[in-house]
Amino acid sequence: MANHIKGQTEILQKLNIVQLNPMQEEAIATINKNDSTILLSPTGTGKTIAFCLPLLKRLDPNINEVQALILVPSRELAIQIEQVIRSMGSGYKVNAVYGGRPMSKDKIELKHIPAILIGTPGRVSDHFANERFSKNHIKTLILDEFDKSLEVGFEYEMRGIVNQLISLDKRILTSATQGVSIPDFVGLTKPNTVNYLKATTSKLVVKTVISPSKNKLNTLLHLLNHLGNQQGIIFCNLKDSINNVSAFLESKNIRHGCFSGGMEQKDRERSLIKFRNGTNQILIATDLAARGIDVPEMKYIIHYELPIAVEEFTHRNGRTARVSAKGTAFVIKWKDQSLPDFIKNADVQDISNQAERKPIYWETLFISGGRKDKISKGDIAGLFIKQGNLTKDQLGDIELKQDCAFVAVPLLLANSLVEKLNNTRLKKKKVRITFLD
Repeated sequence: MANHIKGQTEILQKLNIVQLNPMQEEAIATINKNDSTILLSPTGTGKTIAFCLPLLKRLDPNINEVQALILVPSRELAIQIEQVIRSMGSGYKVNAVYGGRPMSKDKIELKHIPAILIGTPGRVSDHFANERFSKNHIKTLILDEFDKSLEVGFEYEMRGIVNQLISLDKRILTSATQGVSIPDFVGLTKPNTVNYLKATTSKLVVKTVISPSKNKLNTLLHLLNHLGNQQGIIFCNLKDSINNVSAFLESKNIRHGCFSGGMEQKDRERSLIKFRNGTNQILIATDLAARGIDVPEMKYIIHYELPIAVEEFTHRNGRTARVSAKGTAFVIKWKDQSLPDFIKNADVQDISNQAERKPIYWETLFISGGRKDKISKGDIAGLFIKQGNLTKDQLGDIELKQDCAFVAVPLLLANSLVEKLNNTRLKKKKVRITFLD
């Protein structure tokens, strides 16, 4: 199956992927051969690449219109897919549109029509209603995490969108959940299902941590000190709980980020950037972070508050022990609290052994120039190495956006780098380089 798409080898090289996994191989072959495909596979197994490779193969470079539409339930997932497709370097324009981002930004980007449009149903529906581009050339529809879209009440918008797609001849639906009914409006005819939900043997271990009091904050602190400097997510049910945990960890000088639907989109994105690059090793989040966000593989997650239903429990746990890695889900419960039926075989974890918490190494700097200024990651690396005198090992992750960039640098050198490099030139643009709040 080596020749799914012209240039696939080069695309995989750009993504630093040596070999596709069995799910991706089977999904690509199935999507190429069939008009309707349902792809079921756990979070973190590479579904985006599995549907993007056959999608790119279908695009016509001579048509300057939207040819593929990817509908997603959340802004984070839209941004993540956009980044993956851009990393593929196919030469086709791709844009993500979603609520919470200025409409003016969308309008500017859509003046140069993308071949692939990714978006949340509400925002795509708005662009359709205002006829900002032709829908007549959209031949491929992908509903990524379609079960979540239906769950958060997007059915009305999705129905309106799909009904306007008169040229559709390929439909791809993906999910990490089994047994979701597919509405008739999607128009699936004899779909072929690629199901890897049971094929992956999870190496997840679930452990219970007993809190002697109803207020579980001190128990959480002991657990974090037991785990030391490993990256993980603390899941809460409510935004207020996140604020309480955050204030408590701040009082103990434990660096962390927060992630919830109540935060501005920009703040959510920046919280994920700091988590990805190691500036923060802990993310306190609602179930919004249980799927559809781009974060590294984690050794553990913590259920600070018990999930309401088995679906939340499963998706939270899916953030660790992904693909072939091992991971632990810790459930913190008050000693008199009973666990829900879906949490089984959770042995009690002894957390009396406290690990050494090493100081954080990274800090994140903000750069006021990005892709639209013709700035590349190489330009940024060059500036920090040549003028900032960093070695390659001292330069952390660089995330490049349309109008700005973020760089992880050693915490102890961050002040001097800001002093040295602020208001310098990158390409032809004078850029501000400051600490990321």
